[in-house]
Amino acid sequence: MIGSEVRKDETYKRNEAFHRAALQALETKARNVMLGGGADAAAKHRKKGKMTARERIERLIDPKSRFLEIGLFTAYGMYEEYGGAPSAGTVLGIGTIAGRDTVIVANDATVKAGAWFPLTAKKNLRAQEIAIENRLPIVYLVDSAGVFLPMQSEIFPDKEHFGRIFRNNAVMSAMGITQIAAIMGPCVAGGAYLPIMSDEAMIVDGTGSVFLAGSHLVKAAIGEETDNESLGGAFVHCEISGVTDHRMADDAAALKKIRSIIGKLGMPPTAGFNFERPVPPAFDPKELYGILPAERTKPYDTYQLLARLIDGSELDEYKAGYGKTIICGYARIGGWAVGIVANQRGVTRTSKGEMQVGGVIYSDSADKAARFILNCNQKRIPLVFLQDVTGFMVGTRSEHGGIIKDGAKMVNAVANSVVPKFTVITGNSYGAGNYAMCGKAYDPRLIVGWPSAQIAVMGGKQASETLLAIKVQAMEKGGAHISPEQQQQLLNEIQARYDSELDPTYAAARLWIDGIIDPLATRTVLARGIAMANCNPHIPELRTGVLQV
Repeated sequence: MIGSEVRKDETYKRNEAFHRAALQALETKARNVMLGGGADAAAKHRKKGKMTARERIERLIDPKSRFLEIGLFTAYGMYEEYGGAPSAGTVLGIGTIAGRDTVIVANDATVKAGAWFPLTAKKNLRAQEIAIENRLPIVYLVDSAGVFLPMQSEIFPDKEHFGRIFRNNAVMSAMGITQIAAIMGPCVAGGAYLPIMSDEAMIVDGTGSVFLAGSHLVKAAIGEETDNESLGGAFVHCEISGVTDHRMADDAAALKKIRSIIGKLGMPPTAGFNFERPVPPAFDPKELYGILPAERTKPYDTYQLLARLIDGSELDEYKAGYGKTIICGYARIGGWAVGIVANQRGVTRTSKGEMQVGGVIYSDSADKAARFILNCNQKRIPLVFLQDVTGFMVGTRSEHGGIIKDGAKMVNAVANSVVPKFTVITGNSYGAGNYAMCGKAYDPRLIVGWPSAQIAVMGGKQASETLLAIKVQAMEKGGAHISPEQQQQLLNEIQARYDSELDPTYAAARLWIDGIIDPLATRTVLARGIAMANCNPHIPELRTGVLQV
């Protein structure tokens, strides 16, 4: 067993107060985002006989089950010139329907009538990616005015834009991934293809409509006088065109029909990941708040975090005496067997007595981690990365020792890993350390951050001082004289801007991470993710590129 009791001294209490305050601030932001377009917009929506996006999801999923939301903070603080777009006007997550994990995407029509912003497209593509990787059925609850025209150039033609979604519809259907769409509001132009390219589509009478061009555009284009219901309402598409499969009386009936269809799906084989009855950690997870320092530069013992995250606080450590700035080992989380790769933030010493800085990846730790990752692939054990990394070690000694070679070996192993990977950013996520520890670019099935997470090329202090030096040098070349006071003012301005980009909501807004979670939810989120991943029985053969040894 790893871990030990912690002293609840003044430092512990200060840490705990800091992290609880950060979590409380985050929860306040989350509640505001969940309001979507606001109470007035929701009231107008209900007057039309429609449920809101979140009400639809709550009615759709199994009673007392938990909805794992993805991308709550998408577009947070963005598109302000257009009034903002909370959650990019779309609610996305994993819900249990008739006992089966299902990806659910619901347009929030209280936000700009459900119009698609650039990040709305990115979020929908993320939903399809999750369904594809884990072979999960997907449900689209469609209620959208289509592309947000003022930003059409940023959403329309590129590979990761709007059209990719319909391409994915076709590919997913060919893969046997069930797609069900409910047209619960307008569904216009290119957006009309999403529900109709699903395997089964239903439309709500009186509120749902689907057409390539609305009545105003039809009149402008061909001079025909008509209305939207006559163009593409439920009667038209269920009894005349045959475009949709089911005509539903209201939202509730449509949601009941979806539950019925999902409940009859055949059960596919699983990946067979090892699972046993879950056991809680031997130490209180609430102590995570007091263990993690309020000052991110302070060292701490990562074993103490792990002891409050893994089942029974039991870790079968791999190469415990070697490469100590990365902890590797086999454990269980929520009953699932996992391979842990975690940055050790405590100060460690090599067998020769040399001190190594916590959170930095040295050659020996990169070498160890690469080998461990390949071992987990061979054993079909999912990988969990706990990131609090400032990067790879620099300097002549490290360069002469081949840090680039060993770092490349670790990155190669992460990139070619075929078992599911999950990433939790507990603190720093800087530079190439983000890559080596399975950042977003390395296809984790889920990637989440704690409120203490920061993602950047480097820390705020180093970045600000570097940017200041460049700016001062440019100004002095132009003949300006910069006093120490002016330099300090410039530094403060640069640091303020850089620090705003280090806030975890900045990363979550851009979908660099799937969400920001309470540290106490870590076990639940990871266990849910692994259970999802177990639904895909197809694990490719492990093949790696050239590994320099």
